[in-house]
Amino acid sequence: MHRIKYILLLVIVVLTAGLSHAQQVPIFTNYSDSYAVINPGFYGMSEGVNAMGIYRNQWTGFKDDVTGQVVSPITFLASADMPIKVLGGGVGLSLMRDQLGFENSIGVNLGYSYHLDIGPGTLGIGLAFAMNNRTVDFGKAKPLNDNDPVIPTKEQSDMLLDFNFGLYYMVPETFYVALSSTNLLEAKGKALEGKSSSSASFVGDRTFYLAAGYEYQFFNPKFVLNPSMLVLSDIASTQFNVGARLWYNNIVSFGVNYRYQESIDLLVGFVIKGIHINYAYDINTMGLKLPGSHEVSISYNFKLDLDKHPRIYRSIRYL
Repeated sequence: MHRIKYILLLVIVVLTAGLSHAQQVPIFTNYSDSYAVINPGFYGMSEGVNAMGIYRNQWTGFKDDVTGQVVSPITFLASADMPIKVLGGGVGLSLMRDQLGFENSIGVNLGYSYHLDIGPGTLGIGLAFAMNNRTVDFGKAKPLNDNDPVIPTKEQSDMLLDFNFGLYYMVPETFYVALSSTNLLEAKGKALEGKSSSSASFVGDRTFYLAAGYEYQFFNPKFVLNPSMLVLSDIASTQFNVGARLWYNNIVSFGVNYRYQESIDLLVGFVIKGIHINYAYDINTMGLKLPGSHEVSISYNFKLDLDKHPRIYRSIRYL
């Protein structure tokens, strides 16, 4: 049974990764904290320097039945963005490391967002330069056929260069809606060094995102509800996330997120001296008896004394 579970998991990974070793951007349960990496239009949309970090351990403790090694995916993301008045927008930087079994990916995004006042809100139009260094140690793989000429037998690595584009429209303390794409060029790396003339290579997987959030204020001002959603698609597959977080007195929050056909996620968060700490636990619903996933995000907004338009005085993401 364990071997069947492991084979089914590998099939899922292979089908979502593609035949040319395409790279999908990891998805966080606290996805509103990850906009700096999936939507450069978000850069500088608040009053100060936003510093944030996320640690995610997916399927915690999941082991390879063949080697006995823990192969649960682990992802770390750190980002910072800030408005720059003289540039008419904001800049942002993110660093992400994603480890899945014997594959390791390190990505860096650096970009700019131009801000345009439209109606009661502000539209951020962003572009980011993306660098992704991918490494796979095929020597750790255990193929069914040791002499398979298609599979390389040693560590392979390559650097992919690409661009991300995003639109992020926000009406402070009301709602936001965002549309973006990562890996616009679907950059393709060098051919992997196998024992045959296979043209398999690393490929950046172009992914589209649609995100939205709303702030609902109850009659009791101490309670605020933040429903949100995120849809992402690489055309071959689409994932839906919908959730809500209830805040009490802008200090503590509880929420739930549903990831279609994958998990039900429990959320809790609190604020200590301006530091936002959010925790999420994912309960898998895929029927494979996979372990749950843990995720922690920490963020802080360093306020700046900016002479900005009065409409842009607080983002609903930092209540």
